[in-house]
Amino acid sequence: MIMPRGQQLLLPASSFFIAMSLFIALLFNMIENVGLLGNAAWMPDFVALVLLFWSVHQPQRVSIGWAFFLGLASDVHQVSFLGQHALAYVVLGFFATLIHRRLLWFSVPSQALQVLPLFAISHAISMLIRMSLSGSLMGWSMVFAPLLEAMMWPLMSIILLAPQRRAPDPDENRPL
Repeated sequence: MIMPRGQQLLLPASSFFIAMSLFIALLFNMIENVGLLGNAAWMPDFVALVLLFWSVHQPQRVSIGWAFFLGLASDVHQVSFLGQHALAYVVLGFFATLIHRRLLWFSVPSQALQVLPLFAISHAISMLIRMSLSGSLMGWSMVFAPLLEAMMWPLMSIILLAPQRRAPDPDENRPL
């Protein structure tokens, strides 16, 4: 991919690092649901955040299959309707691969604004499935989850791209 002017060239992402970051995000979701807040509707979905990040930055490696598997794991852990998170994550992964080339040309804060509707669509799908099958409404607190996820996008960009950054000092023996 041709990098925008002024951006640093990145090393290739390790498959192990991608898998571990998705697994750690799944663990964060599990800890979040067991903690004091329980399954609060306004809490950010770390799996959706990390999945969207890798679907944008590595669409060849993290695809809709990963989204479906992680969605089923989230459904089993949260004892929600089987396929609720899977469908939301698959739609999120599809839209991420759809816009990933355009999204990478923006700065990181602008990317956060661009991915906000994707997070909102993902949460809306989960909410509609929950409402249609159980009749329960989550309330207005669910609006804050996509906003928190979009605000966490720059932090995730720094954390997840850190192992790929090159050394800042130039070396006469290194061509790039």
